[in-house]
Amino acid sequence: MAAEHVNFRATIGVEVKGEMWSCVEIPDSADFFGTGKTVRVDAQVDDVVLENVGAMVTGTGGHMVSLNAKARKVLGKGIGDTVDVTITKR
Repeated sequence: MAAEHVNFRATIGVEVKGEMWSCVEIPDSADFFGTGKTVRVDAQVDDVVLENVGAMVTGTGGHMVSLNAKARKVLGKGIGDTVDVTITKR
């Protein structure tokens, strides 16, 4: 049976169309999810739990999870900071 979750360390910030977005990129995500399309996931970023969020396509064959202003404030982190992430398939 394939893994249902993946753990990794990432830097907040994904470049999309020349702009830096406050997202974390999921490594080897197309293989993990089995698709290059947007999927729903549960995510834990450091101690912040994000339930049923979209893992959006990056445009380069991967996926990313957005960290909104509220999540970044709770984390006390922003673009360029490192976080520990767990992504769980839904």
